[in-house]
Amino acid sequence: MSIPKAELHLHIEGTLEPELAFALAERNGVTLPYASVDDLRAAQAFDDLQSFLDLYYACMAVLRTERDFEDLADAYLRRAAAQGVRHAEIFFDPQAHLSRGVGMAAVVDGLWRALSRSEETHGVSTRLIMCFLRDESAASAMETLELARPYLDRITGIGLDSAEVGHPPVKFREVYEAAAALGLRRVAHAGEEGPAAYVTEALDVLGVERVDHGLRCMEDAALVERLVRERIPLTLCPLSNVRLRAVEALEEHPLPAMLDAGLMCTVNSDDPAYFGGYAGDNFDAVRDHLGLGEDRLRELARNSFLASFLEDDEERRARYLAEVEAYEFPA
Repeated sequence: MSIPKAELHLHIEGTLEPELAFALAERNGVTLPYASVDDLRAAQAFDDLQSFLDLYYACMAVLRTERDFEDLADAYLRRAAAQGVRHAEIFFDPQAHLSRGVGMAAVVDGLWRALSRSEETHGVSTRLIMCFLRDESAASAMETLELARPYLDRITGIGLDSAEVGHPPVKFREVYEAAAALGLRRVAHAGEEGPAAYVTEALDVLGVERVDHGLRCMEDAALVERLVRERIPLTLCPLSNVRLRAVEALEEHPLPAMLDAGLMCTVNSDDPAYFGGYAGDNFDAVRDHLGLGEDRLRELARNSFLASFLEDDEERRARYLAEVEAYEFPA
């Protein structure tokens, strides 16, 4: 679906399509543990978040140079633009690269080469959000924040991702306090596999302004009421939730109930190369499987721009919102 939209929950490493993975492997002399593109696609039958992460990190080994990150981001932006994305706030995971000997400069400079020309090339404005791996130590996250200091003119905010269970938000309290002192925006994954209490903790302890996933908030009526009252956006990823078994079938996804409750939901693709769809595909999926009509789809698109970190460019936000209202759904 090409309705104008912002993508707010997108891991750039999760846009590594098998074809590009094999091309980069050849360019960099890396051997992937799969014989072919088809074998790699066949490996994308996940049982849970951890089984996905194992494959995700194995494929990441092909990303070595500034050019690799530029090619990765450019390929995503081209696909996203074709599906109506007008603004993208893109996550990246520096610790996953630093641990392999790939420096912060190669990652940020490579991504920025693509992002800096994205508006001219693809018609997509961008922001960059640096995520910490929650299954690594808080000390490692703090070291990563320090390494990022020279690049903060290009980094809008911080996030928290990877394996959620057993790694509560409070673990990263000091890192988020330090990031807030630097003027960085704050988001975090919470309430995907972890409990609703992690959403509350992310709000109270980390001071997050958006909750990534957050679908388990529906298990806590008081939390839902708070999220509605405070207009905290949730960046939902329906196809991801099905592929990682957070919900068994898309028809069972709580998105309609969440919208009915007044929650400020957005729809995003998460790791589209692994989960079977980019932003527009996710919109198509919730329309087809959840019966969302034009008013609800327009609401989701509108929410995506309202939830974007565009406070420094309200004129742009207003222009994007006008595009949403002017969009005509195909007959």
